[in-house]
Amino acid sequence: MRKMPIGIQTFENLITEGYAYVDKTEWVHSLANEGKYFFLGRPRRFGKSLLLSTLRAYFEGKKELFKGLAMERLEKDWTTHPVLHIDLNVASYGNVADLEEGLDTNLCMFEEEWGLDGQSAGQSPSARFHKLIRTAYERSGRKVVVLVDEYDKPLLQTMERNEANDDIRAELKGFYGVLKSADRWLRFVLLTGVTKFSKVSVFSDLNMLRDISMEKAYAGVCGISAKELAASFGPELVALAENNGMTYDEAMAEMKKRYDGYRFCEDDREGMFNPFSVLNTLAKRKFDYYWFETGTPTFLIEQMKHENFDPLRFAEGVTVSARSIDDYRMGGGNPVPLLYQSGYLTITNYKNDRYTLDFPNEEVRYGFLEELLPYYTYRPPGGDFFADYFLDDLRAGDADGFMKRMRSFFANIPYDLNEDTERHYHLVFYLVFTLLGQYARAEVHSAKGRADAIVETEDAVYVFEFKLNGTAEEALAQIDEKGYAIPYEAGGRRVVKIGAAFDKGERNIGRWLVES
Repeated sequence: MRKMPIGIQTFENLITEGYAYVDKTEWVHSLANEGKYFFLGRPRRFGKSLLLSTLRAYFEGKKELFKGLAMERLEKDWTTHPVLHIDLNVASYGNVADLEEGLDTNLCMFEEEWGLDGQSAGQSPSARFHKLIRTAYERSGRKVVVLVDEYDKPLLQTMERNEANDDIRAELKGFYGVLKSADRWLRFVLLTGVTKFSKVSVFSDLNMLRDISMEKAYAGVCGISAKELAASFGPELVALAENNGMTYDEAMAEMKKRYDGYRFCEDDREGMFNPFSVLNTLAKRKFDYYWFETGTPTFLIEQMKHENFDPLRFAEGVTVSARSIDDYRMGGGNPVPLLYQSGYLTITNYKNDRYTLDFPNEEVRYGFLEELLPYYTYRPPGGDFFADYFLDDLRAGDADGFMKRMRSFFANIPYDLNEDTERHYHLVFYLVFTLLGQYARAEVHSAKGRADAIVETEDAVYVFEFKLNGTAEEALAQIDEKGYAIPYEAGGRRVVKIGAAFDKGERNIGRWLVES
């Protein structure tokens, strides 16, 4: 079986060392020859670094690396250019001194290459960058290519520290502003990152950049499409299916459910698979939450709390205007654009200049909501929420045990977390029942005419109705009056109806009734 390029971000290494590769060189050729200044935003671990490395190999004229790829057919001239590949992944950033050190690491390497080492004492990173571009042009006789990987990492890592973030923003604004003044020496520029910060910030001086993050023509430049997955990883998919006791079609369906669904423009019919999760799944022949486990969205959840974002919008529908979806404004009161740009939400619809967003797949949905749960409930130190404990009760046919566990769960929620009893009550039930969907089919409804929650196990279907201002009898009667259980009665499984009332005084579940 071939080697999967997990963590391999250098195109030359990937090709020469025999790793599997999804051919993206047609996009590379188009991008390199269609314009001059570009910005591409994509979630972390989505292939941005490999894209830049491929562009570097192309502009450095390494024709031999592209044998058998689309580029071999498309490119005839193979003109070489000096390439300045700035990688801001080289450091962690807590203040402007860290940024200057990271820039220094990048600049020193290229200053040595172009004979400028030892000449930068006392000069700012911006001045050094400007001189480096000009020198590379003058000494090579060819225009310079500038590639910047994770341009926004210093900003993202200091978003919770306003003073440090302001200093870093000012430093980066000057550094990237060099690209505009050096236009006559430049052949091609591409900046990549997660988010395009407000135009009054870093990008205010970079108004010449063409943002291709949501262009249909480049929707597939990073990530893996279903067609690419099937064409590039046939033997690995067969092995994955065999290892998990599945047919090939079942394995593909599971891959799609877990890792597909990222859409980067409003009219894109085909979603993209998360490449990091795909490669890990094929290498280990095991389904798991690989991308999510590499970095939890703690900061994003803190932003949601700080900006009073209601998590029930995930159930009811998250919308955002076309003007703001690609432009995160710090302190702007709306974390949705950053949730989208970071890969935790994706486009599901576009109408009347507004986007509808949802979780792209199960990996993100369950991972994100499980991280969200402790912020709205209670988790003891070192403790975890195990949705399968709740499901064990239902699988055992113990509806009373399930409700007792739910009541115990509510009892542990601190008083100050549920000031808005009704809204908080709905939120906790939404989180718990959605997380049950990892292990059984679970649906949570909020519109009139449908039960509050449905959980399907192998042997039974549980229909839940909860009353905030009413009795358990009324809740149970509503299940019958509205016919919530009827669609499941002919399936051969036991249908269990559970009506419950919420006790406002106790801020907990009160009485409940169970009827089979």
